Amino acid sequence: MCFVVAAAIVIPISAQLSPDFYDKLCPQALPTIRSILEKAIYHEPRLGASLLRVHFHDCFVNGCDASVLLDDTPNFTGEKTAGPNLNSLRGFEVIDEIKEAVNSACCGNVVSCADILAVAARDSVAILGGPSYQVLLGRRDARTASLNDANSDIPRPIFDFPALLSNFQNHGLDLNDLVLLSGGHTIGLARCTNFRDRIYNETNIKPKFAASLRGICPKEGGDDNTATLDATTANFDTEYFKDLLKLKGLLHSDQELFKGVGSASDGLVQYYNNNPGAFFADFGVSMIKMGNMKPLTGSDGEIRMNCRKIN
Repeated sequence: MCFVVAAAIVIPISAQLSPDFYDKLCPQALPTIRSILEKAIYHEPRLGASLLRVHFHDCFVNGCDASVLLDDTPNFTGEKTAGPNLNSLRGFEVIDEIKEAVNSACCGNVVSCADILAVAARDSVAILGGPSYQVLLGRRDARTASLNDANSDIPRPIFDFPALLSNFQNHGLDLNDLVLLSGGHTIGLARCTNFRDRIYNETNIKPKFAASLRGICPKEGGDDNTATLDATTANFDTEYFKDLLKLKGLLHSDQELFKGVGSASDGLVQYYNNNPGAFFADFGVSMIKMGNMKPLTGSDGEIRMNCRKIN
């Protein structure tokens, strides 16, 4: 049956992303991705946040092209060993499982790894109780990656507000996108090495909150110990914003969005804390905007058979 269907496959050459890109090409593609994610996140809820983060880190380095998935080889250095990614990004095995299943369901290699990342991020958010926004599709995969760009282009947890805003603006995103996409920290964990300085040296943090974290994150050692990014880490909700209002942001970069001085970002944090429906709707808009950053389309790039290496 597959070989008959495969013979009829015609891949669109359109240079525009489209929500219905796979409707005729492979109608089983998106349901297959969703099915595997539901099982994986049921067994490990943290995976949802991990896959959302992989998509973010992919898009912020030369566009949403799955460059982050490429493994190093003796002749090639990818992005996985960059500072923001090393011992931090995870979920690659689930992407491998999805790719294999989608290739089987589609009777061929027609769904890009970049699109898998975009759909996996959306579905992960939805499975954990967040919005199910419409993903635009039709990306193709990069044949290269950049360790240097990964080191320079991904925002860091130590960034102050001006650095965060400048970074987002350099990617064509704005203040609203910064606050909304940071709201993705309503799910997931962070490593001790990324919040140690905040809990020992900063003053705009609730003292009891800082003291509780010191039991997880000692002054020396324990770099890979983790703490939750908000109080309801397995639920996509507005708890992240509530925590910022209480000076309980885990990362320095998180708390930079709310300083209580009446800035524009302060107002947005308060607004989304008070309006969960608006956060859900607007988060989807910002995710679509981020997912449309410099995608490879048409005949550019390729569709990888294996997301870890070029064809």
